[in-house]
Amino acid sequence: MPPTPPSSPSLSDPCDTTIEVAQGRNVAVRLYGSKPAGELRPLVVHFHGGAFVSGDLDNGCTVAGLLQEAGARVVSVAYPLSPAHPFPYPLEIGYGVLQWAFKHRTRLAGPRALVYVAGEEAGGNLAAGLCQMARDQSHPPLAGQILLSPMLDPCVGTPSLRAATGTETVCKWAEGWRRFLGCAHDAEHPYAVPAAAQRLKGLPPTLVLVGSDDPMRDEALAYAARLEGAGLLVRQHVFAKVQQWPDALLQPGRGHCPCAAEVQAQLQQFFTATRCPASP
Repeated sequence: MPPTPPSSPSLSDPCDTTIEVAQGRNVAVRLYGSKPAGELRPLVVHFHGGAFVSGDLDNGCTVAGLLQEAGARVVSVAYPLSPAHPFPYPLEIGYGVLQWAFKHRTRLAGPRALVYVAGEEAGGNLAAGLCQMARDQSHPPLAGQILLSPMLDPCVGTPSLRAATGTETVCKWAEGWRRFLGCAHDAEHPYAVPAAAQRLKGLPPTLVLVGSDDPMRDEALAYAARLEGAGLLVRQHVFAKVQQWPDALLQPGRGHCPCAAEVQAQLQQFFTATRCPASP
């Protein structure tokens, strides 16, 4: 069994680079953490939030940093944004990065390192969609998905979201969905709307993290319940008295996350619970 990720990993400075995921397709990524000699780390491909239409690697640094502090090596992805690049293009690019990370996992995180996907807000949607893609392609094998306040319901009508938006007439999440889904039929595709997928068997273990006043709370917990109903391993946690999620997760600069220590603890527990050898 691979060794447990270290409790106090070296917090080396992130490194920006560009990788080629297909002929003529280059993607900017930011690498967090390092691979100390003789140690094995979880390898996480991470997607920032921004309602599909905004955000960059700087907006992803809070969650990517928490993943690093929990012991992971992180590949954070600057995926193409909508409306210029609607579904399925961001998923295709994300899947290319996921394949790249798996191919280079020994160099990045150690021999037979376990590979995860993670994301907050819109990035949580992309991570969930990629899990379904990887399952259907039978590659790469994933050890788990980590979803923080994921955008999963294009109807944007849950009680938690209505409570958060109040009397506002413009909903940034509704607008984001409209720009991400290029046509009405896309809303029926399980990769675009993973929570509406009819087939959930074969997905990896899942960690769902939301705040008590989180707009995405209801849709995230509903997805967790569906995964549990399909017989899958699911861990979920609602952080009490946490305000401004998911916006607080998207602020540039590390150290802005409410209850960061609790989030880190949940991540470490999930890595420990899902630790097992990856397939070659």
